[in-house]
Amino acid sequence: MVSTALLTDHYELTMLQAALSDGTGERACTFEVFGRRLPEGRRYGVVAGTGRVLDAVRDFTFDPELLGGLRGVLDERTLDWLAAYRFSGSIEGYAEGELWFPGSPILTVTGTFAEAVVLETVVLSILNHDCAVAAAASRMVQAAGGRPLIEMGSRRTHEHAAVAASRAAYLAGFTSTSNLQAGASYGIPTSGTSAHAFTLLHDTEADAFAAQVAALGVGTTLLVDTYDITAGIATAVEVAGTGLGAVRIDSGDLEVLAVQAREQLDSLGATSTRIVVSGDLDEYALAALRAAPVDGYGVGTSLVTGSGAPTAGLVYKLVEVEGRPVAKRSTSKVTQGGRKVAVRRHRPTGTATDEVLGVGAAPPREPNDRPLQVPLVVDGQRVDGLPDLPASRDHLRRALVTLPWDGLALSKGEPAIPTTVLGPQQEVVR
Repeated sequence: MVSTALLTDHYELTMLQAALSDGTGERACTFEVFGRRLPEGRRYGVVAGTGRVLDAVRDFTFDPELLGGLRGVLDERTLDWLAAYRFSGSIEGYAEGELWFPGSPILTVTGTFAEAVVLETVVLSILNHDCAVAAAASRMVQAAGGRPLIEMGSRRTHEHAAVAASRAAYLAGFTSTSNLQAGASYGIPTSGTSAHAFTLLHDTEADAFAAQVAALGVGTTLLVDTYDITAGIATAVEVAGTGLGAVRIDSGDLEVLAVQAREQLDSLGATSTRIVVSGDLDEYALAALRAAPVDGYGVGTSLVTGSGAPTAGLVYKLVEVEGRPVAKRSTSKVTQGGRKVAVRRHRPTGTATDEVLGVGAAPPREPNDRPLQVPLVVDGQRVDGLPDLPASRDHLRRALVTLPWDGLALSKGEPAIPTTVLGPQQEVVR
């Protein structure tokens, strides 16, 4: 087990030492994770990474080696406090796979100031990354129109981020990943083909294809664009026969090439051979390919970088001290004080209409309201029976169905549903 305390930021420890020194570190506090706005033009966000956050909180300890490196930076009192650190507070939040909108209290952390403030960086580093990837992946899944998507972005991001991105993409509806660590860690189906290097290794393209088929069977996917696509397809069918599983095209005008490849495969009798395309695809490219005879996609760079929104823009803010609401008033960074209770309002048909946040108490209940927050950690102990990754994947699929018809549009627009904050006297705060 590796301690996630290594992710603590220096300024958190500075606050910790000062708060322990003047006694305020033991005050009961509530922090909330939320986004002031969605990434530019996005209509919804996706909650992802919650399970990883809970693992990180469980593993958040300061071992002697780590504390040794802090000696001389922090005083002995603070070092002793960190040596005994175990989170003993409570956490509630939106279920993993839930949708979020501006102001949504995605995660609420309650405990002493000292034990909650040191979690800020680890919580935000996970949620900002995973929510960004999941939102991009969800848009790609919608654009793909039911065709399978393979996550292939490991070579375009940090080695640990690659595993997390695979998890977030699978939650959002991707079919499989090429990352074997993600498969081993999270049970995600793995898949992949070969690279151009394998073809270049052999004296001829036919030799490369024959070697791959001999090792993996005719159901494999052959990469046919190393030299000439038309010749590559002809060679692939000649070597593997008409039962070849699939061909992959990784470059060029994919829409035109897919049409030509389908016609050629059919003319050769390989009518069941699938066409998989890859190469700098994003949700807009996927949407443009919906009319093309493509059977599956491989997506890499745009996915692991959030397709233009590499962070979800979430913040971790103190909203309550010993039951008293507190709020930031800085220009452009105003926060709403007080612990929020969130519900999503729906029409009788099931279409979501509003995100309603009650400050300090649940909003007045209306028919078809759905409470959004669930207990995750109580008195330092993770709640039993929380949904696993496949269940969270199903949760997101169901949540997306509730959006208004234009909520899934790829074009820039306002959030799919508005957020309303009801203050202590039920006044509307926008």
